[in-house]
Amino acid sequence: MRFVNIGFGNTVCAERIVAVVSPESAPIKRLVIDGKASGSVIDVSCGRKTRSVLITDCGNVILSSLQCETISARLAGSDDTTDPE
Repeated sequence: MRFVNIGFGNTVCAERIVAVVSPESAPIKRLVIDGKASGSVIDVSCGRKTRSVLITDCGNVILSSLQCETISARLAGSDDTTDPE
């Protein structure tokens, strides 16, 4: 089992991530709002702007302050990205 750092010392199991998307589109905004109402949103942005939304296979929606490209590179195994924390 491999874990990926998604910012501020938080990690998530890489095998559980279905998609890493930008929070700017209307469907993703609705997904986040509906998830907050149902309690399936996990906010790990620590009060910063949400820059990526991770969707898991178990239905959880994770909000991160890292860019989508940074998380995608970490999922691909590249460790040459810098963390803006």
